[in-house]
Amino acid sequence: MVKLNKIYTRTGDGGDTSLVNGMRVSKHARRPSAFGEVDEANSVIGLARLHCGASEDGVMQEADAMLGRIQNDLFDLGADIATPETDQPALRITEIQVQRLEDEIDMMNADLQPLNSFILPGGSNASAWLHLARTVVRRAERHMTELSAEEVVNVPAMQYVNRLSDHLFVLARRLNENGKTDVLWRPGQNSGQN
Repeated sequence: MVKLNKIYTRTGDGGDTSLVNGMRVSKHARRPSAFGEVDEANSVIGLARLHCGASEDGVMQEADAMLGRIQNDLFDLGADIATPETDQPALRITEIQVQRLEDEIDMMNADLQPLNSFILPGGSNASAWLHLARTVVRRAERHMTELSAEEVVNVPAMQYVNRLSDHLFVLARRLNENGKTDVLWRPGQNSGQN
């Protein structure tokens, strides 16, 4: 466990931050940018959970449990990204975590109505927040791929962030009554072309 006795340290006042190994880097360097995006995604998922956890509905409770596991994983992912691949031992995202996301996606997708159109973010409150979380995860993934173009990044970490956006999309549909209340894109609806 991490023990935090003091919240402010003044060590970042000059615009740099520490990686897990103690190395100082600019706060706008690729690693801090990537783990900052992961942190933002985690916060948005926390907002989605506000609409799940208090419910008596079994689907909502199951969603809250999944999202709780994902939030914990996202701290693991942040630690993974904040630790250069050359540093061993280190906390890393594992294939087990990737497989859990895939299993959950398959389980949820089995009950969903087929897609006949792209989906606009919305529907239920929880779904709307999950769509926002999904887009933040995609941004984190872009930052991670930028980092991976310059440095080695843990392969399961890259797989995890890719699966996570899919997971959040499928879960958003599940929380829209298994897709029944999805908001569908209607191409050209407001363009006067139809």
